[in-house]
Amino acid sequence: MKKKVSVILTFILVFLSTFVTLATEEIKVTATSAILIDGKSGEIIYEKNSHEKLPPASVTKIMTLLLIMEAIDQGRINLDDKVTISERAATMGGSQLYLEPGEIKDVETLIKGIAVASGNDASVAMAEYIYGSEEAFVNKMNEKAKELNMNDTNFVNTNGLPAENHYTSAHDIAVMSRELLKYEDVAKYLTIWMEEITVGKQQKKFGLVNTNKLIRFYKGANGIKTGFTAEAKYCLSASAVRDNLHLIAVVLGCPSSKERFNDASTLLNYGFANYESVKIYDKEEVVQKIRLDKAEDQNLELVCKEPLYLLNRKGNKSEFEKKINVNPNLTLPIAKNQKLGEVHIYQGNKLVGKSDLISNKEHKKAGYFRILNRVIKNLL
Repeated sequence: MKKKVSVILTFILVFLSTFVTLATEEIKVTATSAILIDGKSGEIIYEKNSHEKLPPASVTKIMTLLLIMEAIDQGRINLDDKVTISERAATMGGSQLYLEPGEIKDVETLIKGIAVASGNDASVAMAEYIYGSEEAFVNKMNEKAKELNMNDTNFVNTNGLPAENHYTSAHDIAVMSRELLKYEDVAKYLTIWMEEITVGKQQKKFGLVNTNKLIRFYKGANGIKTGFTAEAKYCLSASAVRDNLHLIAVVLGCPSSKERFNDASTLLNYGFANYESVKIYDKEEVVQKIRLDKAEDQNLELVCKEPLYLLNRKGNKSEFEKKINVNPNLTLPIAKNQKLGEVHIYQGNKLVGKSDLISNKEHKKAGYFRILNRVIKNLL
C-alpha cells in the first residue's frame, strides 16, 4: 500500500506587536556560547558558538533529572520510594542538601533537592538508587546523549563538579532541556521558588531556594537549571512559555550571575517579540484514514505520535506543504502505537517539521467467514 498526499496549508498570520522587532545581529550577550530554540519544534532561532565544547557545571543535572523522570515514567521507581544515602553521596560537597550517611529520603524529596537547590549529594544518591552506582548512571547519561544526537557531549559525573573530559555545548543542553520538559510532571519541581524540607538524622529544617531567579522574576518562566564553577563560570538553561510559544535559551560562560540572567532574558525577549508557534496537529490527532479490507476493524486511523508545531515569524505569510508517507507494506496484525509512516511539513524545499504516524489501536486479521460475508455483501 502506498499513498502520498500533498496538501497546501496556507497560514496568513497578521500580528500587531507592541514589541520592538530586532534583527538577530543586534542581540548582544556576554556568554561565551549561547542558543535560543523553539521548545516545541526544536528549531534554532539564534546561536553563538553553540557547538563549542565547554564545562556545564550543574547544568549537567538536566540529564540527571531526565533519567530520573524516565525511570519514573517506565515504572522502575516511584516518588515515594525510600533511598538510603551512601557515604559517597553525603561527601560530595559543593551545592548540597547536607544529607548524612545512612539517612533515608524519598525520591520526591531528592528530586526537589536536585531541581531547586542543585544538590550534588541528592544527584549521586538518586544515581546509585536507580543504577546501583554513579558510574553506571553516568554510562546511561552518555548513552542517552548519543540517542539524542548530542554529539558535543561527554559526561563524567552526575552533578557537574569539575572533572577532566566532562563537557557539553549550548546546543546539546538545549536538546536535553527540551527532552526533559516532555515530562510534564517535572515542571512542578522546576518552578518551586521556596520550600522547606527536613534533612539529617535529626530531621533539621532546610530551606530550598531556587537557584534560577527567572522563576520568580520572568513572566512565563518554567525552568530549568543554573550552574557555576570557577572553570565553567555562570551558566543557565532557561525555559519560558507565553501565548502557546515555548522557548529555551541556554547561555554558558557568563562573567557573572546577573549577566547570565540578563543574557537569557535578552534571548527570550527576542523570541517572544518576533515569533509565533503554529499548531499543525495535536498529539494523537488523526492525520490519515486507511481502509483495511482483511482486518476485523477495517478503519485504520493514523495519528501523530507527538504534537506537531511550526515556528513562524510574526507578520509573515507562510506557505506550508504537508506530505504524508505511509508504509507501502502494511501487514496484519497491527499493534497499537506501531509506526506506520510519517508526516513531513515543508516550507519551500526546507523540512520544518515532522512526526511519526502510529496506529491508535490494535488491528487483527479478520477470520475467513467474516471476509467471505463482506464479499457477499459487496456483490449484493
